[in-house]
This record gives sequence, C-alpha cells and structure tokens, in this order.
Amino acid sequence: MAYQSSLKRALITGGIYTLLLSMLFILIASTYSTASAIFLALPFFVILYFIFFTLGRPQVSGWLRERMQGDIRYIMLFPLLLIVVYYGYIILNGDNPFMGTVFLVPYLLFFPVLVFAVKNSKSPQINWVDFLTFVLFFFPVTLVKINIDADLPYKSGTFDSVYRIAVMLTAIFAFVIVRNLEDTGCYPVFRWKYLFTTLWVWIAFYLFVFAIGYGVDFIRLSADRQLNYPYIEKTGIRFIAIFLHTALFEELVFRGLLQNMLGKRIGQAAFWKAGWRWGLIILIPVALLAGYTLKGGMHWFPALITMLLFGVAYGLEKKPVGRMGDYTALAITSVIFGLVHYHSGSIIFTGLACIGGWAYGYVYLKTKNVFYCALLHALVNTSPLIFGLELAK
Repeated sequence: MAYQSSLKRALITGGIYTLLLSMLFILIASTYSTASAIFLALPFFVILYFIFFTLGRPQVSGWLRERMQGDIRYIMLFPLLLIVVYYGYIILNGDNPFMGTVFLVPYLLFFPVLVFAVKNSKSPQINWVDFLTFVLFFFPVTLVKINIDADLPYKSGTFDSVYRIAVMLTAIFAFVIVRNLEDTGCYPVFRWKYLFTTLWVWIAFYLFVFAIGYGVDFIRLSADRQLNYPYIEKTGIRFIAIFLHTALFEELVFRGLLQNMLGKRIGQAAFWKAGWRWGLIILIPVALLAGYTLKGGMHWFPALITMLLFGVAYGLEKKPVGRMGDYTALAITSVIFGLVHYHSGSIIFTGLACIGGWAYGYVYLKTKNVFYCALLHALVNTSPLIFGLELAK
C-alpha cells in the first residue's frame, strides 16, 4: 500500500511539473507561432514532458523494472513508442519521415536499450560495456545532424524538439531503468538547499570567470544593454530555451551519466590515483593539441586549466572529501566537457568551459540532480544578457 501511494505521488508530482511547463509553453509559443501549430504540438509536448518528469523517479523506474522483469519484448516497447510519436508528429505536420538522416532515428532510439536488454545485467559494477554503449549512442547523436528535429511547435526553433526529448528519454530508460544505474537524478525536485547551492556556485563561478575574462579582454561590458520589459522578456525566453534545449541534454550526458559512471567505476577500483593519473596523461596532450590548433594567443590556457582542475581534485581526494573517486571523475568530466567546446573556435572559451564543467559537476555532487546542474548551466549561458556583457570569441 505504501509503495502504491509513493508511486501515485510521483506521478502526481510529474503531472504538476508538466502542467506548469505546458502553461509556460502556451504563453511563450503564442508570441511566435499560430494557434493551430500550438494546438497540434501541445498533446505531444504534454505526453513527452510528462514521461520526462516521471520516468527517472525511483518509484516509477522501480515499478517499470518490476513489470518488465527483463523481458526484451516488453523493454522494446518503449523505444518503439518514441519512434511512433516522433514519426507521427512529422507526418501530421506534412513532412516526409524518410528523407535525409531521419532514417537513423530508429537506430539511435533502439541501440542503447537493446544493448542493455540483451546484456540483462543488474550488477552495480560499471564496466567497459557501459562506457562503450554511452560512446556509441551519444557520438552519433551529437555528430549527425537529423534534418527534421520536429520542433515544438513545428519549425519554430525556439522551445524544444520531439527528437531531442526522445533522445533524452531513451537515455534515461536505457541507463536508469534497463541498466539500473542509480543516483542519476534525472527528474525535477524542489529543495531550497539545492537552489541555494546552485545560486552561490553561479555567482562564485561568474566572478571568477569575469576576473579572468576581463583581464584578457575576453569579456567586455556591453554599451547596448537597456533594462526594459522587452529586454527582460528576451532574457527570460532565452533562459528557458537554453534550459530545455541545451542545458538539460548536456547535463544528462555529462553529469547524470558520464560523471556518475566514472565516479562509480573509480570507486569500485578502490584506487583513485590510477584513474586520476590516466585521466591527466590522456587529457593534457589533448588540451595542448586543442590550444595549439586554435587561432589566437594563450595556446597553453586549456592545458593550464586541466592541470589546475586535476590538482584541486588530487587535494580533495587526499583529504578525503566525499566518496572515493568523486572528484577525480569530476575533473575528468569537466575537462572533456570543456574540450568538447573546441568548436567555439576560442581558446579562452574552451578553457573557461572546463571550469564551467567543474561548477556544473560540483552542483551535481551536492544535489545528485541533473535539473539543478541544468539550472546553473542556463544561468551561466544567460549571464551575458543578465549582466550586460559581451564575449569576444
């Protein structure tokens, strides 16, 4: 009876979050989309976000795992449902679901679920199959541009897309439910303590970044900032778009999954120095390569930041602070996250992104919740608008 009650509360909580976001969706979308486009997108939006807000909750994931009992026939129904929703939305909006790279979507949504279903392992031990599945799933997702993202509303390009939500839901289902990876925190929860942690880390991080960026002329005060209603509205919409379309996805990938698995793997080895050493040996040359292949000065900057982050991790592991391997995993993930921003073309931005990765990962260690990492991520990305700054990339 208590189990059913907690499951019901989890579903109701997810429903409340979905209702609030749906109201915001209608309010914002009404400014740039037609009523018919919003009306057509709304049922898909509600269904997908309700699943997103409830799927990762321990009560819901445990209930689903118990009902499926490792039966691959039942497990495969979830990615099949996502594919039907994705193609259905495209067809209803008059597009061809089989043109361009859209044919890759079934592979992307079936692949990680199928791997873990076949493996059928409930062991808490993280191994090479988990990391290989992670890489083979997210590399195509990030490198291959799906030519029909299926925005909500359709072709609006502002709020979110069916494809992006489907990918996140697949990751949560595959790793959290089928693989039984605990502590991912892929569901919204409100805690004043977590919110306070997020806010002070944001302020501290941006003061640190401003001190570095202003000193090297990377950050400048904007002369065009005007604090009025249109500017505030623009900033608010920008924040929501970043939170939903960029921050949640990246924080799920880098913090909820990668940092989480690395921390568990290093802890299982019971020898954090090996993970720390190999991380540094691999990432220092990569950071140097990134710095010296980008235009501009301070080519050493990403490598310097890498060494500093690993140095801090070493000190925290030696104390020790927290679980063994947590800060080694944080350093490794932070540097990888920063180096992924090589595409920005800026040496300074890439180095600062490594520090940003540390801030996001630190919030994850303190909250064990992806949504607070995404909140910090969105605040950082919106900070130039909030504080009236210009970034010289």
